[in-house]
Amino acid sequence: MIRLPDASGALRRYEPRCLPLELSAQGTPPTSRRVLAAAHVVADPFGNTTPYGPAALDWEATLAFRRHLWAHGLGVAEAMDTAQRGAGLDWPAAARLIRRSAAEARAVGGRVVCGAGTDQLTPPYGTLADVTAAYEEQLALVDGEGAQAVVLASRALAAVATGPDDYRAVYGQLLRQTDRPVILHWLGPMFDPALEGYWGSRDPDEAMETFLGIVADHPAEVHGVKISLLDKERERALRRRLPDGVRCYTGDDFHYPELIEGDAHGHSDALLGVFDPLGPLAAHATRLLDAGDRHRFRALLDPTVALARHLFEPPTHCYRTGVVLLAWLAGHQRHFAMAGGQHSARTLPHLARAYELADGLGLFPDPPLAQDRMARLLAVHGVDR
Repeated sequence: MIRLPDASGALRRYEPRCLPLELSAQGTPPTSRRVLAAAHVVADPFGNTTPYGPAALDWEATLAFRRHLWAHGLGVAEAMDTAQRGAGLDWPAAARLIRRSAAEARAVGGRVVCGAGTDQLTPPYGTLADVTAAYEEQLALVDGEGAQAVVLASRALAAVATGPDDYRAVYGQLLRQTDRPVILHWLGPMFDPALEGYWGSRDPDEAMETFLGIVADHPAEVHGVKISLLDKERERALRRRLPDGVRCYTGDDFHYPELIEGDAHGHSDALLGVFDPLGPLAAHATRLLDAGDRHRFRALLDPTVALARHLFEPPTHCYRTGVVLLAWLAGHQRHFAMAGGQHSARTLPHLARAYELADGLGLFPDPPLAQDRMARLLAVHGVDR
C-alpha cells in the first residue's frame, strides 16, 4: 500500500496494480495511420546551470528514450513543445538535439520529424524579416540532417505580425523555398499563452480561414498540418477542407481515440505529447486498427483519456511535468528533474493522481519500482511511508 495526497491535502491509501501491460517491442510501424510521439528530454541533474539556461541534458538517457519509442514502431517528433521548446530548452540545445536524434534515427531506421521555429530570437523580436530569417536558419538545419520539418508556431511572429497578411507573407516565403514538404503546426494558446491571436485573429474561425488559405496556396509544399487546439469539432471541420494529399495530425490530447479512428469523412494521423508515456500501448492499439479491429482499438485507448485529461489539465502548458514524472516512474530515467526547474510546475496531489491513473492502466513495466520511486518523492514532501 502507498499513501497518496488528494487535492484537499488529505492522505488516503492506494493499493498499486501488480501486473503491467505486456506489450513487446515489435518495431513495426502502424500502416493505417502515421503515429508520432512528441518526446520529452531528460535533464542532467548535475548540470551547473540556472532555471534561465543554458539547458543541460542527459544525452544518453534522452536518446535511449527515443530508441524505446522507435522499438515499438512509433515515429518521434523531436524538439517540439513536449521537449520544452521555450520552456527550458534553448535553441543551442535544441539544435544539438535535432542533430543527435536525426543521426540516431538514421542508425536505427526510425522515423523522425523535427520542430523548426524562431526561438533563437528574444524580445524585442525585431521585424518580419528577422522572424523569417530565424525560421530559415532552423529549417536549414533540419533539412541538412535529412529530417522532415515541423514549422512551429512562433512567439516572435505572434508579437511582430499586425494581421493575417503578415502570416501569409512569412509562411509563403518559407514554403516557396522548402526542399521537401513540411508539417505546419497550429498550437493553441492553452499550450502557450504567447500564441494568442495566431494567424492574425483571436477569432478561431477567422484564424482557420487564414491557416487553410496558406495551405491551399502551397499544397505541394505542405505534407500535413498538426492541430493542437483541444477542439475536436474544429479539427474535424478543418481536416475536411484540406487539399487532397495533405494529412491532418491530431495534437488533441483530449479526444485522440475518436479523431484517430475517424469517421465517414476521414481520420487524423497522430502527433501527440501524450503518446510519450502511452507509446507502446498507442502503437499496439493502432496496429489493431490496421487489422480493422476498431472495437479493440477504442477499448485500449479510451481508458487512457482520463490520464491524458489529467496531465493536460489547466494550466495546460505544464503538462510536461507529469510526462517526465511518468518516464521516471517507468524506469526510463534515473531522476525526476527537468530543464528550467519545470519539475516544480505541478502540485504533489496532481503528480500523485498521475501515478495512480498510470498505474491503473498498467503503464509501468516494473510496478514495485514505480511504487518505490513514488514513495520516495512523497517522502521528500513529508509523507511518511
